[in-house]
Amino acid sequence: MTTLLFVSPTDNSEAWRGEIAKRLPDLEFRVWPDAGDPAAIDCALVWKPPPGVLAGLPNLKLILSLGAGVERLLTDPTLPDVPLVRMVADGLTEDMAAYVVLQVLRWQRQVDAYTEQQRAGVWNQLGHKPASEVRVGILGLGVLGEAAARALTPLGFQVIGWSRSPKEIRGIETLHGEDGLVALAARSDFLVCLLPLTDQTRGILNAGLFATLPKGAVVINAARGGHLVEADLLAALESGHLGGASLDVFAEEPLPAGHPFWTHPKVHVTPHVAGITHPSRCSDHIADAIRRAETGQPLLHVVERGRGY
Repeated sequence: MTTLLFVSPTDNSEAWRGEIAKRLPDLEFRVWPDAGDPAAIDCALVWKPPPGVLAGLPNLKLILSLGAGVERLLTDPTLPDVPLVRMVADGLTEDMAAYVVLQVLRWQRQVDAYTEQQRAGVWNQLGHKPASEVRVGILGLGVLGEAAARALTPLGFQVIGWSRSPKEIRGIETLHGEDGLVALAARSDFLVCLLPLTDQTRGILNAGLFATLPKGAVVINAARGGHLVEADLLAALESGHLGGASLDVFAEEPLPAGHPFWTHPKVHVTPHVAGITHPSRCSDHIADAIRRAETGQPLLHVVERGRGY
């Protein structure tokens, strides 16, 4: 019988326990810090575990991340050298794609301007550029980036994708490498970041890239706060070169009181909710990984630690 240790300071352990039990009724589910005998634990389901916690599990065979990003785990020098599986589940993917569509439409259809008009009792048709004339560049063509691209395309938007190395997606124009990044930015009325956070992508949303975007472009970051140089974004907004930003992730979370993003008229803030790992939608992924580990089948979505994702 497999014994799983759940370690998360923010997630509802009982909700996960109930959903996983439906799929793996014989699984023993423990919640940190009540781990019992550490030697009995085979796998860990985690989000932001305190450094060193997993190193204290001598027979750990599998680490399952509750999130798509694993950069926080990889910064723990004591992380056991066992397979690390990132979260790839329909519920998370659909949530992220919906968030991107929501933010693009929010700016394209001038929702905030109409909200202000309603408050003032003003009837004024502002008009908007049709989707067929709006270009959306997506940084990152993994599962989440591809899903966002496929959600935007049927709405008529011109979608271009970028990745560090070449990647082909049927029906989507793709670019890659440094030259491709510059070319994509120059053609993006909206720039969406869905990249994994690695040494190569940290700070990629910076003054140099912003200067390449068309005047009035909007930046949407739903990946990680480390991708964005916050001071560069504020400067580009204040200069009028960028038209706005929708930000779901930040260098420091929760976003500190008094941070200029809270009150900036051109910035929309959401509290890291673009992609939520709902237990009811994501437990199939967890159960499948555990079954594969138990039966010796190849694991899916294993993190390549050297690449960071």
